[in-house]
Amino acid sequence: MSTQLKDLYDGISVHATADREHEAAVELLLLVMIADRHIDSGEIDEIRTISDDQGFESDTFSFDQYLGKAMAKVRSAVAGHSTEALLDDIDHRITSSVLRQSLFSAARDVAGVDDMIDADEQSLLAQVAARFA
Repeated sequence: MSTQLKDLYDGISVHATADREHEAAVELLLLVMIADRHIDSGEIDEIRTISDDQGFESDTFSFDQYLGKAMAKVRSAVAGHSTEALLDDIDHRITSSVLRQSLFSAARDVAGVDDMIDADEQSLLAQVAARFA
């Protein structure tokens, strides 16, 4: 395979890793949603829309089926003050450069749904920008 073609495909998720990346992306967006300790149905709807727009839905991944498990994982990380560890795990699982580049914008969209971005959300967005933007 030519170097140029290999470089092109290195940043694209393959079917085998796509579900893992989609799960991580949903977890990241849920983390942004609960950063202000307030859950808004508009934020969940925004995450669902992002999931749909990004093409996450497949025969092997469903946003609605993964939502409960992801929310439990994110809440546990926040309650246990292990947000940084969760971010490290999410960062490790998302290898697609295309998905990585879209995550900061998506996170900012989720944080801004309620027309107010508080200090905790700002701090988390800064961390997301440093890792994914």
